Amino acid sequence: MSNRRVPVASLPGALPQTQIDPGTDAKAIAASLTLDFGHLEASDFTKDAFWRDTYALTGTLRTFHTNQTIVAAFRDVCETREPKGFRLHIHDATLAKTWIDVPFGFEVTATPKTTCSGILSLVPSAGGWKIWVMRTTLEQLVGENDVDKLETAPKKEPSISLDQDGCQFGAVVVGAGQAGLSVAGRLKALGVEYVVLEKNDNVGDNWKLRYQSARLHTTRQYSHLPFNRTFPTGQYQEWLSKDDLARGYQDWAHTYGINIWVSTALVTGTWDKDTLFWTLKIVRGGKSCTIRCAHVILACGAGGQVPVMPALPNRERFLGTVLHSAEYLDSSNFKGKNGIVVGIANTAHDVAEDMVDARLDSVTIVQRSRTYVMPREYYQKVQDLLYNDSVSTEYADRLTFSQPLAIARLLAHQGLHAAAREEPRRFDALEKAGFKLDRYGDIMHYLYDRMGGYYMDVGASQKIADGKIRIMSDSLPIAYTSTGLRFGDGAELPADLIVFATGFEQDMSLLVRRLFGNAVAEQADEFWGVDEEGELLGAFKPNNQPNLWYHGGALGHARYYSRFIALTICTALKGTPFPVYRDPQRFETFQRKNNSVALPPGTIT
Repeated sequence: MSNRRVPVASLPGALPQTQIDPGTDAKAIAASLTLDFGHLEASDFTKDAFWRDTYALTGTLRTFHTNQTIVAAFRDVCETREPKGFRLHIHDATLAKTWIDVPFGFEVTATPKTTCSGILSLVPSAGGWKIWVMRTTLEQLVGENDVDKLETAPKKEPSISLDQDGCQFGAVVVGAGQAGLSVAGRLKALGVEYVVLEKNDNVGDNWKLRYQSARLHTTRQYSHLPFNRTFPTGQYQEWLSKDDLARGYQDWAHTYGINIWVSTALVTGTWDKDTLFWTLKIVRGGKSCTIRCAHVILACGAGGQVPVMPALPNRERFLGTVLHSAEYLDSSNFKGKNGIVVGIANTAHDVAEDMVDARLDSVTIVQRSRTYVMPREYYQKVQDLLYNDSVSTEYADRLTFSQPLAIARLLAHQGLHAAAREEPRRFDALEKAGFKLDRYGDIMHYLYDRMGGYYMDVGASQKIADGKIRIMSDSLPIAYTSTGLRFGDGAELPADLIVFATGFEQDMSLLVRRLFGNAVAEQADEFWGVDEEGELLGAFKPNNQPNLWYHGGALGHARYYSRFIALTICTALKGTPFPVYRDPQRFETFQRKNNSVALPPGTIT
């Protein structure tokens, strides 16, 4: 298990090439299998097989590649975790174009006892059917509440007061966006005492306070929070606006009685390695208080939502308005004037479209690097296959997020690039307008290596092709002038409004250092980017700094991986932590000394 960051494109793997006859009976193939899970051999797998485990046997997120590596690791974890009762769900076997998926289930009998699920992806070979991909996933803790179900709360559920210092929790969640709300709901479902700290005045303000035209670029059905369909068909539009999201989050938090302290900021925290507790200093409504907890979950963005603002010289000379996109609301006061947007990802395009709609005289996007453009309908076609009214969100998430990243990347390329090849003129028009295009971009590179930087086309590309939005891509701005920006090639662009859509700080260590000091920051993991197995660094799994968690990502990531954070915290608080499989024949307990520490009352019910 490595913490070395590697490019997504370097991950090994290939899709099966042998087509399977559409008339093949997948259920009959599944019924014919004679696998002995207790004694899996390298010959049961293809040579380039994958096994991805999501907390079921490794106590973390691990991906193993090649048949020899898989068998060695599987034998290691089985010896310690003692899985039993493997059973194939033959009647649920399904046929894909080049493989057959066979679900299965099993139990882990070592402490903590769990129920688990899995999927075998089988491909034909000369000697019969072999496992190309094996997935194993933690489902539930035996004897505990269901992490995927939460009863609605009474209309007036009491909340914890901060009249006195010293409140104590099993977990404190920092941030009430999709990540914070999701993990809070899961913790409540499992009976863990928790609180969410939200710096804004209202749940949903992280969306509501954005620019007026902001909306979600992913489908409504993909965007639910846990436990229910947060944005039901007929009650919400297909492409959710910022106000839709804010309303949905508020309604969800109220429905499930989530314990949230709004207008509350975490100022600093200290970790006690002897008691395994955090002491947190917070400010709530202007009042300073101290609380204690066993676990801290950071769900407030990689860098705490700190804007990145290029410092160009001569700012004092410019007579117009300069904003970061975090400050931008709309362009209604600039009708008939000139606008420049520096940046090229989703927000930059949104702001430029907003300027066009506000009837500015000229709108220019400054493109700083070649950019992948993915039309929204391409992505929608893929998402709608699983995320719809007929398929449960939980089932869709299992299929989507249990796949090894290397394989998910190749499948995404297969669908998205085929769609792009079918309409070359669409992209030709962008290039003709001066847009530097990554026509067949690697979406996983943008999501996991860069944490953004691409454009999900919701309409701005046509405005660029039509000349309504101009592109400046040959040179970068080097200084302000009194009337706009000067570029490296000597060109000048006039502007009355300049918006820098240049993103936010992405270094989690800066936030950790500011909140918890140098010692914790030096020990804590990095956040985002992938390791050599294709697993995200730091996210959704035990941290090198005990009892510190990073949670974030898109709506699907937040919803799905919240369940594993909550399950791990729940069993640790009960004194039975998951052993974490780091390297061959080496397990670690992520919460050190946990079994010998007396947890104070009120951390779990």
